[in-house]
Amino acid sequence: MYQKILIALDATEADETIIKHVSALARSFDSALVLLHVADGWAARWFGANAVSREIDEDKVYLEAMRARLAAEGLLVEAELAYGEPADEIVKWVATRGCDLVAMSTHGHRFISDLLYGSTAESVRHRVNVPVLLLKARK
Repeated sequence: MYQKILIALDATEADETIIKHVSALARSFDSALVLLHVADGWAARWFGANAVSREIDEDKVYLEAMRARLAAEGLLVEAELAYGEPADEIVKWVATRGCDLVAMSTHGHRFISDLLYGSTAESVRHRVNVPVLLLKARK
């Protein structure tokens, strides 16, 4: 059913919620996984893949650790770091990688917070033509 699942990670504890759920789903459907984290700090936004910062170095280490963990569990998984606006990058990666499901955790913000800060999940779900699985992060 799902050949390739994109998991959007934000390098917080919320990632464990989506990883746990989607790794079981991937086993059930023999799906490949693409872990995507979007670096969106000032260096990433200005310099893209040429950016150098401690945050980007930490993001790379985090992504590789998550990839290695899931690969050790027998899953086919790749990890990618993108740079810029998270929603824009997720939408782009869905199209370029041929993903047929997007999985994201949400932080459960409420109306006012979403108005002030926007919602990556809301933006993505309105802009892709594949199913989007949203799971509220456990606290």
